Amino acid sequence: MTENETNPKYGDGADGSGPRTADKSAQGVVVAFGQTMKTLRLRAGMDRDELGRRLGYSAATIASFEQGRRIPSPRTIDKTDEVTDAGGLLTLWKEEVERAQYPPFFQGMAQLEKEAMELQMYDALVVNGLLQTEEYMRALLDMRRPPLDPETIEQRVAARLARQEILGRRPATLLSFIMDESVLRHRYGGKPILQGQLEHLLLVGARRNVELQVLPTACDDNAGVNGPFTVVMRRDGKRFLYVEAQVTSKLETDPEQAGLASARYGIIRSQVLTPRESLEFIERLLGEL
Repeated sequence: MTENETNPKYGDGADGSGPRTADKSAQGVVVAFGQTMKTLRLRAGMDRDELGRRLGYSAATIASFEQGRRIPSPRTIDKTDEVTDAGGLLTLWKEEVERAQYPPFFQGMAQLEKEAMELQMYDALVVNGLLQTEEYMRALLDMRRPPLDPETIEQRVAARLARQEILGRRPATLLSFIMDESVLRHRYGGKPILQGQLEHLLLVGARRNVELQVLPTACDDNAGVNGPFTVVMRRDGKRFLYVEAQVTSKLETDPEQAGLASARYGIIRSQVLTPRESLEFIERLLGEL
C-alpha cells in the first residue's frame, strides 16, 4: 500500500467495496451486538421492562437495541454489562459498535478525532459538525435526499453530539475553525434554529482551546476556493488530510499532501477576520435576525 492509498483502519470503502458493503458490515455488527445483549438479558432472568428500568430506558428502546435498530452509547453498554453480570462480554463490543454509528465514509475520521492534538477545519457549506446544535443537526439531516429513516437520524445525531466531547477534552485539543460568511447566513431549518446556532458559536468561540474565524464574502482573496477540508495532527506529530463530498471521502496519509493542506490553511487564516473580529461579526449577524 502506498502512502496516499486508503489505510484500512481509517478507510471508507475506497478499495472498491464502496459504501454499500461498509453499510452492511456496520449493520451486521449492530445486529450481532443486539443479539448478544438479548441473550445476556435472558440469561440474567430479566425482561425488557426490568432492564429498561435499571438502565433508564423504556422497554421499546431496549427492543430497539436488541433488534439492531438503535445503537447504545458506550456508557449504556458498560451499564448493561454490569446490570446483566456479563463479565465484560458486552464491553468488548464497544469500539466496533461505536464505529458502526458513523456513516461508512466518516468512520476513519471519527477515529482520528480521538487521537488528535490539533484540528484545522475549513467549512464553506454548513457549520462544522463539532459546532452544530442538536436542532441544526436535525434540520440538516431532515433535508437529506433520499430521506434518511428516523432510526438513522437518531443515530447520526447521537454520534455527532458524542464527537463534541472533544471541545472539553483534557488534555485540550487545539481546534481551529474557519467558515465562510455564507455558512452563517443560511437559515437551515428556519430563523430560530439559526439564532440558536449563532448563539452556540459565540459560546464555543470563547473557549481557550478554540479559534473560530469568519471569511467575509467581501474578502478579495480565498486560498480555500477548492472546497472544505480538515487537517488532523495526531499526538505523534503525523498529519492527515480529510476531504468529504456527497457520500464519499478521502483520508490522505501522504505527509506532503497533508503538509501542503496545513500550509494552505495558514494562508486562509491570514485572509480572514481575527477570532475577536469574528465573534463580533457573529454578534452583528445575530442582531440582524
